[in-house]
Amino acid sequence: MTALELSRLQFAVVTVYHYLFVPLSISLASLTALLQTLSYRSGDPRWQRLTLVAGKLLMITFAVGIVTGLVQEFQFGLSWSAFARFYGDVFGPTLAIEGMLAFFLEATFLGLWWFGADRLRPALHLATIWIVAVGTLISAYVILAANAFMQNPVAYTLDPATGRARLGSFADLLTNEVVLAAFPHTIAGAFAGGGALVLAIGAYRMHRGDPDGRWRLFTRVGAWTTFAAGALVALTGDLLGKVMTEVQPMKMAAAEALYATQAGAPFSLFAVGAPGAKEPFFSLDVPWLLSFVATGDPTGTVQGIDDLQAQYTAQFGPGDYVPVVPMAYWSFRLMIGFGVLATIVAAWVLWRTRRGRGLAPGTGLSGSADRWLLRLLWTVPVLPALAATAGWLFTETARQPWLVFGLFRTADGVSPGLTPIELAASLAGFALVYGVLAVVWVRLMLRIARASDDAPVPVDEPDRPLVPSY
Repeated sequence: MTALELSRLQFAVVTVYHYLFVPLSISLASLTALLQTLSYRSGDPRWQRLTLVAGKLLMITFAVGIVTGLVQEFQFGLSWSAFARFYGDVFGPTLAIEGMLAFFLEATFLGLWWFGADRLRPALHLATIWIVAVGTLISAYVILAANAFMQNPVAYTLDPATGRARLGSFADLLTNEVVLAAFPHTIAGAFAGGGALVLAIGAYRMHRGDPDGRWRLFTRVGAWTTFAAGALVALTGDLLGKVMTEVQPMKMAAAEALYATQAGAPFSLFAVGAPGAKEPFFSLDVPWLLSFVATGDPTGTVQGIDDLQAQYTAQFGPGDYVPVVPMAYWSFRLMIGFGVLATIVAAWVLWRTRRGRGLAPGTGLSGSADRWLLRLLWTVPVLPALAATAGWLFTETARQPWLVFGLFRTADGVSPGLTPIELAASLAGFALVYGVLAVVWVRLMLRIARASDDAPVPVDEPDRPLVPSY
């Protein structure tokens, strides 16, 4: 593999792995704050104990997210220094806000929340976790604003002497139409992931036994979060699709493998074709749906890959401007499919646990199907994670060959002088570190899920401060 190919592979591995923990940190912070608010307002000690469970999940995930995020920054400087030189004036302010304001805000107040449980007044202690939740959202927004520049460059000027992009208006960067559409879509996906984790742990503990009903509450909070987030992902995804069609029409054409410009274009649910062929052997289509998704009009015109390739050749010069179409096509459908499946599972759990019901075998569906569905609830958190991974693969690979669309090509961003051997060695090192972190994180999650805290909580137990056990 060439240095360019290894650099792209390395960045994909580092970024996808890091992004497994980012959505969980965002959603678990808000879910912990919500559970503690319910405890504070109701005085019900069951909510208090559930807050501590969610808080432990948050602390572990936040710590792993820090390590993987630092590795990502080192990798960016290692392999993409030419791009950092071009993009640094734009990316710098967003990284400063994310690191110096949002991250320190999260870390400081998360420490106050954890270690100040029996030292701060209840209202002040509650405020600290809400500040953490707000900090995660600020962090997510500014990083998405930096990424949105790569999708739709705005608020910049090109320095004629150095060729570097210089930031013109920070306010315009933060109000890029891409980030305005991508932020709610990304946050909704994050809550689907966090809700699914809470759902899985609650369902497992409820299935083992739930004398005071606390794990049923935990399960339903996770199920409602996943179900509502799934609906919001669909709504915000529709808006983001229209924005992407406007600013990156090649991406939408590649997502549908649409080579010829077409009015009233259908959406392909499933297609099979030969490698490199423009027409599939078989395709299951929904009439007019692609035009509606892309333009809001069932009869709208969607530009095809061939016409866009000719347009970009005339605009940017000779070159291949078509991304890897099979990757774009299937990652787009896997993103939708895994997200829909997680939402369906959440709806099923809500139905099974309605009106005080539990998840004991035989209380809903009958026979082995019911038992298998209960066992598979452990895997529910994997579905939003796979959907998010597929979504980011689509977002980044379907933009190729551009790092910054229309301004800076991927081939020009690699650090000069890097050799394939150096990249392969660093990739192996990153993979080793990440493998160790994955084992540690999974073992800690399982330890929390299996913790023997099954004694019923008396409803009239006096309210006490949350005191973590170390």
